Amino acid sequence: MPEYTKEVIGFLACETSESWVSKALNNQEILLIDHANCEKKAASSALNLIYRYVDNYELISKMSRLVREEMRHFEQVITIMKARGIEYYNIDASRYASALRKKIRTHEPARLMDSLIVGAFIEARSCERFAKLAPFLDDELKTFYLSLLKSEGRHFQDYLTLAKSIPDRSFDDRVLIIREQEQLLIESSDDTFYFHSGYPLSPS
Repeated sequence: MPEYTKEVIGFLACETSESWVSKALNNQEILLIDHANCEKKAASSALNLIYRYVDNYELISKMSRLVREEMRHFEQVITIMKARGIEYYNIDASRYASALRKKIRTHEPARLMDSLIVGAFIEARSCERFAKLAPFLDDELKTFYLSLLKSEGRHFQDYLTLAKSIPDRSFDDRVLIIREQEQLLIESSDDTFYFHSGYPLSPS
């Protein structure tokens, strides 16, 4: 297992259930559509940080690279979908990211720290799920998802490094609080399947 994947699994409080993996394999069209949406949202979140914190040059540099990579991943997902005849249509957003962001404090620099920690958890879970799914996918998707592990792992590290650099002693406590929320979302049941959904109520 690559070192960055080990770091990701060590950071998360729980692993994705085999039931979610089965659900994903039975719903690969929705998986790809929501994956494309996730890449767009990841780029948008990074852009929002760039606009909000214009004086933070380290953040701007890391987020600018992240935006480019996430949009490149979006293009790759769309290309795969087109080749497979999968229509790209709007689906409702999952509760995952919005529920995590409810934990973000509203005053600075706490707001920035929490936003970055939430970003780290989203990237970490994405990386972990790519690794879980890859062995069971067809060769094209397996190769693609394995290729995403390194970049998603680096995005996780970038978010965490930026969060640690903020002069606020609450970092460790905030990671614990947001980790607890993330675990609750992943281990609680969801009646609708998404890339970041929780425990499925049915395997199909």
